[in-house]
Amino acid sequence: MIIRTAPLALAAALLLTQPALAQKSSLRLDTNSAPVAPQLSDATPLPQDVAWPGGTIKLDIDATDTRRGVYRVQQTIPVPAGTRDLRLLLPEWLPGKHAARGAINLLSDVRFSANGQPLEWHRNTLDVYEFHVVLPQGVREVTANFVHTSPITGSEGRITMTQEMLNLQWEAMSLYPAGHYTRRIAMQPTVTVPQGWRVFTALDGQRREGDRLVWNTVDYETLVDSPIFAGKYARQWEVGENVRLDAIADAPKYLELAPENRQTFNKMVDEADALFGARHFDHYDILLAMTDRMGGIGLEHHRSGENQYEPETLIKWDEMDWDRNVVAHELVHSWNGKFRRPAGLWTPDYRTPMQDDLLWVYEGQTQFWGWVLAARSGLQTKETILGTFALAAAMYSEGVPGRAWRTVQDTTYGPIVNARRPIPFSSLTRGEDYYVEGALTWLEADQIIRDGTGGKKGLDDFAKAFFGKTDGDWGVLTYDFDEVAATLNTVYPYDWASFLDTRLRQPGQPAPMKGLEKAGYRLLWKDTPNSYEKGRTRNSLNLFYSLGVSLGKDGTVRSTLWDGPAFNAGIVNGAQIIAVDGEAFSESAIKDAITAAKDGGEPIKLLVKRGDRYDTIAIDYRGGLRYPWIEPVGKGEHGLDRLLKPRTK
Repeated sequence: MIIRTAPLALAAALLLTQPALAQKSSLRLDTNSAPVAPQLSDATPLPQDVAWPGGTIKLDIDATDTRRGVYRVQQTIPVPAGTRDLRLLLPEWLPGKHAARGAINLLSDVRFSANGQPLEWHRNTLDVYEFHVVLPQGVREVTANFVHTSPITGSEGRITMTQEMLNLQWEAMSLYPAGHYTRRIAMQPTVTVPQGWRVFTALDGQRREGDRLVWNTVDYETLVDSPIFAGKYARQWEVGENVRLDAIADAPKYLELAPENRQTFNKMVDEADALFGARHFDHYDILLAMTDRMGGIGLEHHRSGENQYEPETLIKWDEMDWDRNVVAHELVHSWNGKFRRPAGLWTPDYRTPMQDDLLWVYEGQTQFWGWVLAARSGLQTKETILGTFALAAAMYSEGVPGRAWRTVQDTTYGPIVNARRPIPFSSLTRGEDYYVEGALTWLEADQIIRDGTGGKKGLDDFAKAFFGKTDGDWGVLTYDFDEVAATLNTVYPYDWASFLDTRLRQPGQPAPMKGLEKAGYRLLWKDTPNSYEKGRTRNSLNLFYSLGVSLGKDGTVRSTLWDGPAFNAGIVNGAQIIAVDGEAFSESAIKDAITAAKDGGEPIKLLVKRGDRYDTIAIDYRGGLRYPWIEPVGKGEHGLDRLLKPRTK
């Protein structure tokens, strides 16, 4: 303490006269080794908007090894004369994933050769997605061979290949030359699939030679944006002008789609056309996997969308109504996210970092329109969509204490900060709330416009003006915050910049309930879950708004509400409730105990196992079972009812 507080000269004297004291100090002495950091050349170099001068790259993928889940890749890369150091990249910053989530960990057995001879290569130590290949003089073509391994179990990552189907994503198993806009790199793709499998993709010019498929030469940006779904069991339906529903399944029985139910997909496309008033694709493929074997997905593309339903969602139409929204969400993305894109989320290649700060438009408004289009088309019932709004309202009124410190806009960095991994106490940390709190904010914006124009306009008018411009333009048109606010002002003059800033960029705001209230609905609580909540949690037990926990069927705690009853009693994620009031844990036992405590009984006594320790914990909770619902205030048609009504016949 003396050394830290003494003047510099005195400190120096003390160090000289008190060696024992100096040895105990935390101060570094000049006699210790102390490296000095060099300036790293780690700035991401911007690519050039010029064509790859080598010519068309041939990409051939063998996807037949479904038993082991292996894709074998060969690329033939022509190189300009005089090239001695070929730099090849695996895509790192992936569109739709909003983060550096490239599958570099799944690439193996990487080998490069030229003229039949192996080539020396090494990684860029500051960017491990970049391979430097050393070329002898005179080499004009390089062959790359490698293996992409699909995860076999969910703990290894998302499974993309089973013995019945596959989801080939080009960016996970192809390299591209550094230094060029990806739209200026030409690729000739070919894929071999298991015998007889049907293949779906938005790529043009598909030709089949046995089980080998070839497509037209295409720029790399479009290739990455055109994934494949292929399967042993597959069906295709026309669901609109130049729109197809392409389904693969674990078994043939899951591909039965009643005509009246298929019509809801047609209606969804019609409602999207009516909403935006223009198209930014020449054709569109709704890629749909009916599976619980391949990993779940909902990922947007300009001319297709990758979607997954539970296996029985088409054949148990009413029961599985809760599961069908992802298709509407990804369709909306063709306009919002692919054609119109925040300037920071458009990048010239897959190495340039993305900036996520406007995801509350990109994803938040897509979430909003995905719900609305599902209701307008009948793809989901109005009751289900009301249940969805109820769950959203409840979450932000009681279930996210992290709103006090963290803004919605700050959650847009979640894909980068957390990479969508499970985290402890997510209610305090916050998840990717720009989706759902963003949607509630857009509901309020819709109601402000409707109130201000006497019902003559709504957010539909913004969607048409902002996303529907330049019909037939299949490119990318970027935007910023100011354009969003300015376009809203053309629909209805209002201080939209302050509205959006307050709701989305300031912490500690009131719960985002104004939209629902203006739309004529209110949040209330019942002791049974609404239909959406019941379906969504069929394999778990949601007690988040009573005990403050979500449980697995065996009583394992999946999440704990910060400052909720269970949290305050010391119950955390991963603990397991073994018994309730002396009775073995079951869903009925814990629900009965919560109900009995409300009626004046004793505190709820839980036997909780955490690791090797067992504790009896008493929770004096008296609120009963609580599940969120919304209901209209008063009689007649309300603003939310009008919003969800069909716009087409």
